[in-house]
Amino acid sequence: MQLIDQHTKKIMEGCKERARDAGLRFQDETLEYIVTNKDLLELTPKYMIPTLYDYWVHDVDVLRERGRYELYPVNPYETVINTRPPISFYNDNNPDWLNVMIFYHVLAHIDFFQNNMLFKHTWHEDFTGIALADKRLIARLRSEKGRWVDYVIEFTRGIDNIIGYYEQLSDLNHPKAIATSRKVNYYFDHFLQTVHHAKTHEYFKEIDRYNEAQRRYGAAAESIFFSEVSQKYPEFDTLFLRSRSQRRQETRDVIQYLIEHSPFLQREENKWMRSLMQVVRNTSLFFQPQIRTKILNEGWASYWHEKLFLGDDRIRGNEVAFALVNANVIAIPRIGLNPYGLGVRLLSYLEELAETGKTSFEFQKLTRNEDRASFNRKTGKGKDFLFSVRENYSDFLFINSFVDQDFVDRHNLFVAGKRLNAAKGVWEIYVKSRDAHQYKEMLIDSLYHPPYIYIDPAKTRGYCLYLNHRFEGKPLVQDYIANTMLGIEYLWGGPVKLETTELHSDWQAHKLPRGPAQPYTPSAGRSTTAPPRLQRVVYTMENRRLRRALI
Repeated sequence: MQLIDQHTKKIMEGCKERARDAGLRFQDETLEYIVTNKDLLELTPKYMIPTLYDYWVHDVDVLRERGRYELYPVNPYETVINTRPPISFYNDNNPDWLNVMIFYHVLAHIDFFQNNMLFKHTWHEDFTGIALADKRLIARLRSEKGRWVDYVIEFTRGIDNIIGYYEQLSDLNHPKAIATSRKVNYYFDHFLQTVHHAKTHEYFKEIDRYNEAQRRYGAAAESIFFSEVSQKYPEFDTLFLRSRSQRRQETRDVIQYLIEHSPFLQREENKWMRSLMQVVRNTSLFFQPQIRTKILNEGWASYWHEKLFLGDDRIRGNEVAFALVNANVIAIPRIGLNPYGLGVRLLSYLEELAETGKTSFEFQKLTRNEDRASFNRKTGKGKDFLFSVRENYSDFLFINSFVDQDFVDRHNLFVAGKRLNAAKGVWEIYVKSRDAHQYKEMLIDSLYHPPYIYIDPAKTRGYCLYLNHRFEGKPLVQDYIANTMLGIEYLWGGPVKLETTELHSDWQAHKLPRGPAQPYTPSAGRSTTAPPRLQRVVYTMENRRLRRALI
């Protein structure tokens, strides 16, 4: 592995100039290394981020990648790390025209890392330097504590997806100058929507009433506003006070809670474990935004590498070769999901909508297909709209806000189903739906979404830690519950309870899917159809033994 030569660095600097002229924003200093195709695959888990990656599980990853390369010696193109300065790795056998394409792709990634709001907590961190310090810490502790270091890392990694990422991010993203009180937030964000189930016009009416009070009464506006609220909803004050007492203690950051409150970790002989847990937690926090912006990030990079490459006068005569490579990168598979292809098509679609004014409420009100097709306000704001999306959206918001029936129809997208053809003895893949809502649900279901598990302060008593899983339509994977709770019990130093929701045992026995009513073979006296039956259960891990009980 070595730095790129001066000839290739000059190509990179030329790409930076053209990218900045197009509107991309990124710091000037970057580091580029070249490696062999095989080494690039092995570097991914082993050396690029030098923290935790001397752990034995990642040696297995290296062996797997080496075996995959021997079977399928494909070109992995590039890898870029979000650190300061950004570091990128390239193949040693790339021709100049391919490097131009890849450099544009990498620069768009860097622009995304340094401007998307989900990455805000990484903008001023040198993660490579931190990772090297963490690696030295792990090596020192391993020489002193032996295999117990790996136990602590493994147990902590089992819960590194329940760290309260958005709670951490909210402190960075909301300026104190425009912050509202907890009472206002509770009233509009929770009480009206969840408790009162206010209709849309009622909700907006209350917003107008609050804004009017701010204009008329200034500092006294909040007390005057809530005096009317208390008259209309006498239960509001009690519910608000109850929510405050709960929110002060409730936390979704299980790792941080264990570090601060575990009786086992407070002992002098065990305090070294907390530094290891913090390394795992910080690493997870650093990578959370990348996990949550995969489609948007890759789509953004693919959009710009195509636009900038075709406008670059240095690559004349290589357009056909580029087209072949690019077609493979952004292809839409009939089965499965390619984040590059979906992301770049959705961004191009949004640019067209913004250019013609179809992102406006005026267009949304139109119902006739003829009016919608002929609508064109020629706003010239397509690029501005894309930069706004790049700055403020995650994958969920990106898909949930912009995937519509027009987009699905334009690109002939569909939800695939699988059924058994008993006559032929084969599984058949078929077009299950072309409806945009179902296609959107399929995409959202494929996104990263860790379970909503929090420390229940009302039930955590004495040495027993009580975890509560807020059910969101998907039960926990039972195969992982025992080992995960075993690790938490070790780090807590006492019994651990987990309250969760599962399918009723009758449904599990029949292996019926979740969803609408399904027919099944009933027991005596039962109906032939029944809705999915859910039950609340509590798992208890004590002395390395797991017990399950119905609530």
